[in-house]
Amino acid sequence: MKILVVEDDKFIIQALTAVLNSQNYVVEVAMDGEAGWNLIETFNYDLIILDVMLPKLDGISLCRRLRANDWRMPILLLTGCDRSHDKAIGLDAGADDYVVKPFDTEELVARVRALLRRGNTISKPILEWGKLRLDPSSCEVTYNTKILTLTPKEYALLELFLRNNRQVFSCGMILEHLWSYGDAPGEEAVRTHIKGLRQKLKAAGASGNLIETVYGIGYRLQPQFDSDDKGDKVTRKQGDKERLQSKITPRTSTERQLLQADGTSNSNGRATQRSALETLSAAAYGGNPLAPSL
Repeated sequence: MKILVVEDDKFIIQALTAVLNSQNYVVEVAMDGEAGWNLIETFNYDLIILDVMLPKLDGISLCRRLRANDWRMPILLLTGCDRSHDKAIGLDAGADDYVVKPFDTEELVARVRALLRRGNTISKPILEWGKLRLDPSSCEVTYNTKILTLTPKEYALLELFLRNNRQVFSCGMILEHLWSYGDAPGEEAVRTHIKGLRQKLKAAGASGNLIETVYGIGYRLQPQFDSDDKGDKVTRKQGDKERLQSKITPRTSTERQLLQADGTSNSNGRATQRSALETLSAAAYGGNPLAPSL
C-alpha cells in the first residue's frame, strides 16, 4: 500500500520512511503543501501523513482542500501542539486522526493500520484466499499453515492481489501501487517478482497458477470455485448422461439382437439380422399376411 508523507523536517521524513518501509508500505514524500497537492492530483495514495506546519500551504488548509475536492483517503495529522483546541481544528478540517510529535513509532504504525482498515470498509484484519493467509499486523504469510519467506516487494504484491482479489492488474498498475514515482523500474521487474512469488507459493504446495496471467491484460488471483456448486454441476452432468444413455439403449431383446447383428459381416450375422427384422415386422403388423416381405 502507498503512503504519502507531507513533511518538511528531513529527520522526521527519514524516521517515518524507515518505520513505514519496515512494515512493507511504499512511501513517497512531499516537503511542502503545494507539492503534496500536486502529487495527490497525479497519483493514488492509500493514506496521507500530513504535518500541520508546512511551507507554501499549511497542513490544515491542504486537508480542507482535499475534502472540498472529494478526496476521501484517510489523513493522519502530525502536530507539535498537544492542546485540545488545536486537535479539534485539525479534525474539523477533515483529518481522521492525529499524532503528537515526538511520536512513538509503535503507536504511529498502529494508527496507520487502523486508518487503512477504516479507509477500506471491506478489508479484513486477516486476508485469506483458500489456504493462503496474510496477516498485515505481523506481516506473516502462510499457505496451508506453512510460513512463506517473502521479499518486501513480493509481500506487497501479494497483499495487493489479496485486497483486490477480483481485479486484474496490468504491469503499469502494479508499478504505480508498489513503487514510488521516483524509483519505478521497468515492467520486466514486475514479471520477475511475480515469477519469484509463484515459485515460493508452489514450493509451499499451492497451484502453480494461483497468480494467473490474463493474457493481454495483466495478473490476478485465480478465481475460487465453491465446492458445493461444483458438486451440483457434476451431479447434473451425470444425470444428463444417464438420461441420454436410457434413450439410446435398446429396450427389447430383439432390438439388441438386431444391433449386434448389424456389426457382424458373416452369414450367421446376416441371418440373425433378418430374423430380428422379421420379428419386428410381425409385431408391427400384428401377423398380417399383407405385411411387406423382407
